[in-house]
Amino acid sequence: MKHMKLGSKPDLFQTEGGNIRFVATELATDIVISIGDVKFCLHKFPLLSKSSCLQRLVASSNVEGNEELDISDIPGGPSAFEICAKFCYGMIVTLNAYNVLAARCAAEYLEMFETIDKGNLIYKIDVFLTSSIFRAWKDSIIVLQSTKSLLPWSENLKVINHCIDSIASKALIDPSEVEWSYTYNRKKLPSENGHDSHWNGVRKQLIVPKDWWVEDLCDLEMDLYKRVIMMIKAKGRTSPIVIGEALRAYAYRRLLGSLEDAVSNGVDCTKRRAVLETIIFLLPTEKGSVSCGFLLKLLKAACLLEAGESCHDILIKRIGTQLDGASVSDLLIPANTSENTLYNVNLIIAIVEEFVSRQSDTGKMKFQDDDEIVEVENLTPVSSTSNLAVANLIDGYLAEIAKDTNLPLSKFIAIAEMVPPASRKNHDGLYRAIDMYLKEHPSLSKSEKKALCRLMDCKKLSQDACLHAVQNERLPLRVVVQVLFFEQIRASAASGRTDAAAELTSAVHSLLPRENGNSYGSSRSAATTTTEEDGTGVPTSSDINSFRSLRLANNSGGSERSSGSSDINNSNNKSCDDKSSSKSKGSLMPKKILSKLWSGKTNASENSSSDTSESPGSLNPEEVKSTTSRNTRRLVT
Repeated sequence: MKHMKLGSKPDLFQTEGGNIRFVATELATDIVISIGDVKFCLHKFPLLSKSSCLQRLVASSNVEGNEELDISDIPGGPSAFEICAKFCYGMIVTLNAYNVLAARCAAEYLEMFETIDKGNLIYKIDVFLTSSIFRAWKDSIIVLQSTKSLLPWSENLKVINHCIDSIASKALIDPSEVEWSYTYNRKKLPSENGHDSHWNGVRKQLIVPKDWWVEDLCDLEMDLYKRVIMMIKAKGRTSPIVIGEALRAYAYRRLLGSLEDAVSNGVDCTKRRAVLETIIFLLPTEKGSVSCGFLLKLLKAACLLEAGESCHDILIKRIGTQLDGASVSDLLIPANTSENTLYNVNLIIAIVEEFVSRQSDTGKMKFQDDDEIVEVENLTPVSSTSNLAVANLIDGYLAEIAKDTNLPLSKFIAIAEMVPPASRKNHDGLYRAIDMYLKEHPSLSKSEKKALCRLMDCKKLSQDACLHAVQNERLPLRVVVQVLFFEQIRASAASGRTDAAAELTSAVHSLLPRENGNSYGSSRSAATTTTEEDGTGVPTSSDINSFRSLRLANNSGGSERSSGSSDINNSNNKSCDDKSSSKSKGSLMPKKILSKLWSGKTNASENSSSDTSESPGSLNPEEVKSTTSRNTRRLVT
C-alpha cells in the first residue's frame, strides 16, 4: 500500500478523559475546536496560518480569550480534522489509501489552499493521489470505497470519477502487463485451462488470467460497482464473457450466497432486490456471455425476492435463447407459497415456450422496406443438437416433477407436448418420467393413464426400456402389447426374418395405432383401447406372463440356442423338427395371446365401452374365428 509522510516534528497530541485532545506544550492553548463530542484544545497561530476558513470564523467571533468554534459538519469528523491540525503544527502524519480522502475533504472544508500558504495540505494530497493512489490497483479500490461516507464532497472533488477511470483502465490492460497484486480464488475461464490447439511441445504458463480483476471489485457497494462496470463496458475492449464472469462473482458474493436464509428469516431484502435488478441491467446482451445456469439462479432469486415482472421477462427471454445449456437441477425452482405444488412449473412452461418460439422464428426474418414489413426466408439452420439437448432436459425435468403428488396431469402433459416430436430421438427419458408419474399417482383413472401413455412412442424405446416396460405392472395392458409387438419385429429383423410383421393377423394389427401420418406404435394416436376388466377372450394374467416370458427368453436366447445346438449334434434325426417347433412357438405364442386380446376388444366394442376413443375398423367375427382356427391348425401340424 502506498503511503506519504508529512511533517518532521514528533506527535504531541494527547487525550484527556476520552473526548478531549490537546497538544502537550508549555504554551497555553487559546482556541477550542468542537466536533461533535470531541474537543480540541489548540493554538490559533499554526491553525490560522494554514486555514482561511478558521481565519474567517475567528474574525467573526467576538469572544475574547479562549475562543470555541463548532465545526461538527466537517467531512471525515474528528480524525480527519486531527490530520489537518497536525499538518498545521508540522508534526509527523502518515497518509494512506484509508485516510487520504477524508483528509482531502477536510482540507477542502478548512480552505487550506496555496493562496494561504505555499505547499499547503490540499496541494500535497493532490500530488499524492495523482502520483501514487490512482496508479495503484488496490489503493484505488480502497479510496473508491471510502467515497460513500464523504458525499457530496468526494463527488464534487471528482475523486470518484478519477478512481473509476483508474480502475477501469487497469482492468482493460493486457494481462501480461499486470505487475501488481490481485485477489483470485476461482477457477480459470475455460479458454485459460491450458488446452491450446497450437501447442508445440513447450507450454507457456498463463500467469495472469483474463478476469484477474473480478474478485477485487466485489468489495464495492452496488452503486459504485455499477459505475465501474459501465465504464469498463463503455471502453469496449473487454470480452462479454469476462463481464459476465464479473457479474456472476459479484452475484454470488452479494446476493446468492445467503439469500434463502435471509428470506426465510424475514430479513428486509430491499438492498438485495436492488442488487438483483442492477445485475440484470448490467448483463451483456451477447448470447453465451453468461451461463444458462447462472441466469436460472437469478430467476430463482427474482422469485424469492418477489422482483418486478420486467425482471422475470428479461430473464425468461435470455434463458430461452440458451436453454440447451441448462441442467435439470437448475430448472427446479420452488413454487410460490400460494401454490400447492413443489416447483414453479408455470415458469418453466414460459421458458420452454420462449425456446420453441425462437426455434420456429429462425426460419424467417423480417425487415422494414418503405413502411412495409417484408418477411423473407432465413437460411440459418436450426441446431438439431440444441433441440435434442432440450428434449433430454425436459424429459429429465418431467421425471423430477413427477414425484410431486400435487402436480396436475394436465401440466405434466403440457410440458411433455411442448417438445417437438422430431427432437426426441429416443423415448427412454419420457418413459421414465411417465413411469414415475404413474408410481406417484396410483389413483389415476384408465382414461388418464391412456392420455399419459399416449405421449410415448413405443418404437423409440431402447431394448432395456422395452424389457422394463414389459414387466411394468403400472403400464396399461395396451402399451405392454405394443412394446412386445415392436420388440418382436425388431428381434425378427435382427435375425433376418423380414416377414415377421406380415405374418401377424389383421386382428393383431388392429390392436396398434393406425398410420395417419404417425408410425405404428405411437401412443399419441387415438387408437382404440382394450377393455381389461372383464369379457371373454381377454388375456388372463398367465397369458400376459407367458407373453412377457417369451420376450425374456428371446433376450437370453443365446444360451438356449447354444444348448439346443448341442442337442442337435447329438441327434441329427430330430434337428429339423426341433427348429420347426422352436420357430412355431416363437411366433405363434404372441399371436395367440394377441388374438385373445383382440377377441376381448371386439366384445367390448360391441358393448359400447366408454373408454373407446376411436374404432380401429370393422372386422368380420367370422374372420377372427377362421384366423384363430388357422393358427390352431398350424400349431397342431
